[in-house]
Amino acid sequence: MGNEPQNFIPQLTDQEGPQPGPSWERRGWLDTLADSASDLTSAMDPTEMRLAVAKSAKDAGKPADPKAVEKAAALSIAAMQLVRLYRVRGHMAADLDPLGLSDREGPTDLTLEWHGLAGKENEDVYVGGVLGMEWTTVGQLHQRLREVYCGKVGLEYMHIADTEERRFLQDKFESPGETIQFTPQGKKAILAAVLRGEQYEEFLAKKYVGTKRFGLDGGESMIPALEAVIKHGGSSGVREIIYGMAHRGRLNVLANVMAKPYRVIFHEFSGGSANPEDVGGSGDVKYHLGTSTDRSFDEISVHMSLVPNP
Repeated sequence: MGNEPQNFIPQLTDQEGPQPGPSWERRGWLDTLADSASDLTSAMDPTEMRLAVAKSAKDAGKPADPKAVEKAAALSIAAMQLVRLYRVRGHMAADLDPLGLSDREGPTDLTLEWHGLAGKENEDVYVGGVLGMEWTTVGQLHQRLREVYCGKVGLEYMHIADTEERRFLQDKFESPGETIQFTPQGKKAILAAVLRGEQYEEFLAKKYVGTKRFGLDGGESMIPALEAVIKHGGSSGVREIIYGMAHRGRLNVLANVMAKPYRVIFHEFSGGSANPEDVGGSGDVKYHLGTSTDRSFDEISVHMSLVPNP
């Protein structure tokens, strides 16, 4: 290196033309500061700084009213609390009584009054993408929540620990255009499947009192749901489905989904032995048994197996 470090600064001052480095971009900048009111001193003066900020704000436009910002934030918070409660408790206000036999009111915390939003139906509110909306009015938000969570189908899902599963259900329910439109024939088919499952459980409860069976009571919609899986899977190229399930509802699935003959099931309830050709597995209770069968939907055959449990 030699004397290069000691000669570096003198060499810079001797160079002609534009000098490297920002300090030499403005020649004579020190003299300018001395002759004027000192830009550097002014920049460090709090008074001058406030004036500069005020001028910048004036150039940018009228600043937002702090009270208006606070009011808009409070409105958004109240709206999101309303959304949260509908997600948690909206199913309790679902319209599940088509005959109108009961006269019950929904939870009071699902009302606009509870959240201090009554009379603000026409006010704009920011909801950040909830229900597919960025901005909406309080009234439109409330109406949409009622349509999603308080219609003919109730959804209780916020207790699900798995975030991905919970968000999947939420997106399917809340996203516009995700609603499935059933034909009258399709609705009748769903009703028939639900009734088959319910009547089967009622018959077993009366005919075989005290027999362990782990009924499907309360989950009858699983029967048409599984049939929909079979039908949709078959149309998508699925040719074999293997079910593994716990005790609850197995007897109903055996009879109404796997099409195991009722006479065989009732024979087993009466103490008869299971036919090895029709039944898989063994056990002292009927819901441990499994079976295999073929079912056809729209002329497409799908082979299904319900594995024994345990």
